[in-house]
Amino acid sequence: MTTKNKKVKSTAKVDDKAIKNIACDPAHSIQVRGARVHNLKNVDVDLPRNALVVFTGISGSGKSSLAFGTLFAESQHRYLDSVSPYARRLIDQVDQPDVDSIEGLPPAVALQQQRGTPSVRSSVGSVTTISNGLRMLYSRAGEYPAGQGILYADAFSPNTPDGACPTCSGIGRVFEVTEELLVPDNTKTIRERAIAAWPPAWQGQNLSRILTTLGYDIDKPWNTLPQKTRDWILFTDDTPEVPVYPEYNIEQVREAIKKGEKPNYKGTFTSAKNFVLHSFASTQSPRTKKRVSQFMQISECPECHGKKLKKESLSVKFAGLDIGELSQLTLTEMALKLQDAAKTKPTDNMPNREKAIVAQRIASDILSRVEALTTLGLGYLSLERTTPTLSPGELQRLRLATQIRSKLFGVVYVLDEPSAGLHPADTQALLGALDELTASGNSLFIVEHDVSVIRHADWIVDVGPKAGTHGGEVIYSGPVAGLRDVAQSRTGQYLFETDGAVEHTPRKAKASLQLVNIERNNLQRLDVAFPLGVMTTVTGVSGSGKSSLVSQALVDLIYSELGQKTVIEAPTGEADLLEQELETQTSGKIADGMEHVSRLVTVDQKAIGRTPRSNLATYTGLFDHVRKLFAATPEAKARRYDAGRFSFNVKKGRCPNCEGVGFVSVELLFLPSVYSPCQVCHGQRYNDETLEITYRGKNIADILDLTVESAYEFFVDEAPILRALDALLKVGLGYLRLGQPATELSGGEAQRIKLATELQRTQRGDTLYILDEPTTGLHPSDVSLLMTQLNGLVDAGNTVVMVEHDMQVASNSDWIIDIGPGAGDKGGLIVAEGTPAEVAKSKASRTAPFLLF
Repeated sequence: MTTKNKKVKSTAKVDDKAIKNIACDPAHSIQVRGARVHNLKNVDVDLPRNALVVFTGISGSGKSSLAFGTLFAESQHRYLDSVSPYARRLIDQVDQPDVDSIEGLPPAVALQQQRGTPSVRSSVGSVTTISNGLRMLYSRAGEYPAGQGILYADAFSPNTPDGACPTCSGIGRVFEVTEELLVPDNTKTIRERAIAAWPPAWQGQNLSRILTTLGYDIDKPWNTLPQKTRDWILFTDDTPEVPVYPEYNIEQVREAIKKGEKPNYKGTFTSAKNFVLHSFASTQSPRTKKRVSQFMQISECPECHGKKLKKESLSVKFAGLDIGELSQLTLTEMALKLQDAAKTKPTDNMPNREKAIVAQRIASDILSRVEALTTLGLGYLSLERTTPTLSPGELQRLRLATQIRSKLFGVVYVLDEPSAGLHPADTQALLGALDELTASGNSLFIVEHDVSVIRHADWIVDVGPKAGTHGGEVIYSGPVAGLRDVAQSRTGQYLFETDGAVEHTPRKAKASLQLVNIERNNLQRLDVAFPLGVMTTVTGVSGSGKSSLVSQALVDLIYSELGQKTVIEAPTGEADLLEQELETQTSGKIADGMEHVSRLVTVDQKAIGRTPRSNLATYTGLFDHVRKLFAATPEAKARRYDAGRFSFNVKKGRCPNCEGVGFVSVELLFLPSVYSPCQVCHGQRYNDETLEITYRGKNIADILDLTVESAYEFFVDEAPILRALDALLKVGLGYLRLGQPATELSGGEAQRIKLATELQRTQRGDTLYILDEPTTGLHPSDVSLLMTQLNGLVDAGNTVVMVEHDMQVASNSDWIIDIGPGAGDKGGLIVAEGTPAEVAKSKASRTAPFLLF
């Protein structure tokens, strides 16, 4: 008999450090009074300074509202009050928090898991500032070719005119178009839109008419036109301006020009290539970027071969490598290359003594920065790795390593789940880094769910007791040990239970999916079997190859076997295009077991929409049912309002001022643009006439403002709506508002919304569900909820395979595949596999010591 969702009981003891006596007297504390940000209920709390303070509580309880929305926001607000308006406009600002007072608050630095705007020019090297040191090293201590003058450090940066390769402008890749891409069907005529890359509608017709004036026959099939003609139309940089006669053919146009007949208008020609490249580079519309990107291909720059710099810069060597080659190495490999220079002690009589001194100092500084990164488990990254390709957890740890090196004193660091995406073995190194910051005289405020981080705290602030309107109170504030006596706390249940091991009887597989010779990223000719009809967790240190195996290779091969293509979202910017180009192809095959898999469902952490128009209600489909209910009311019928009237995306029902978004962008002189609620609809999205229609006392805007939990009580008699809401409640999302914009949701929340949408469907068995770290952002009690749902999928005859670092999940799985032993080139192998109890006995596995047995 399988014991489903058994609460994990850990044998780990509370960290001794947590029991030390931390004073919270007024002279050494931060005193918060009357905090009301989001769901906080007039919170009063005192927090010790120079300590590691962890904010805990279930998802949506109000932890982040207290740590980021109140404490960090107030610190930043005070700082910005002291700087000039000019400087203020250059800083990303947060709202002034709703709080009566905060005393004793030092300056704060926030290290959140947000990406910011993805840029192809932002890299590991630039975020950590290691690239600056490397450029100085090559400029001052590099080996120059004979006769070449000294280059300044800027000449080694791809982001300056002095250094950037002129062909690719310092990106290392070139965006190109080909005739095959621009003209997918060469049997069509130009009038029939053979040049698919040209804009649709009038603009495309205009370009065809201009060609007629220029003497080209737009009614001949494309493949019958001379190559010279085709090349000019597609690739010319000429932009002739000519008279346009829309209804005339070639002969009539010639006659009109000869007679001097007045044209309808003058038109300027643009080649298909220039239209595509210019549109992609300059448009602000994601829709246009998406459309033109399909006509582009990306390839390595033929001039710099992907190294991004001018030839002169690449001719300078250090340790036998140019700066491009050194930047392509992993941080661990780069450290080995710089060791000799860092260890060399310059002597008085050595040749080039000055250069040796410079090399020794700069190399030593770079090595100490690299050491901070490798300590946090990031040694597998290279300096040139762009930030859009990093996970939020990796990006946060890069910033954390930089802060450790900065050696600031008396600062509050506010961190958002720094353990996210970290294997338990790497979490131990993270705790060491956090201790280093507190030992330097700083305060650390951390929002966290990982029990090993919570146990390590000096002080805990437990927020709750539940989520949303049922949360927002401080249940406990004090040393870790004191939480043991707080019966209300969901966190305490998972910190102190030490009486026994996990009780879980693994299910037996009904068959297995056999993959052979898998190659993808660091996976080299790997053979692996995934058991079917059970729950499998793939574990391993960060960068070991888990996602390469599960989210990439396994997905690609199954889609191929099912005769489907892997769904790749069209890119909406250079960063997206580069990210797709960097993806390596999967090789290998599925040798056996596909007869047991009829459907694949991937539940990833990508956003459920890129704009505020996409939200929880629209994504899950429940809003369609809600709109039908409103359209069925007597008043709506009398006014002949259909369901479309109650969509904020349709002109007839939405507010004309904000076009259904609910807020407008306000341009401020000398300050950043800010978004404020629409003055016409006051954030309600709809026009007054639409809002006059009510269903059981609420208008459509009121419904969107309900939380999932409140909506479940309100729609108690509406089965189709209840089904969706019930699924959302079961994955721990009861605190979210129905109209919460997709842009405000975390990756973990987006993934659980997708899972809830899937749970609404009738289970038919033989479906393979693939999830990538579904517990991200989840409290241990919410993890238990999630596990109940996943177990339900398996009991219905399906298979669940997930990548996870959470040992609560791994220990309650039926099967574990542990990848490693290390990261990057040191990973990509199966270290151990079997039931959790079997893997826990492995001597080679870095996961084994952390399994809860």
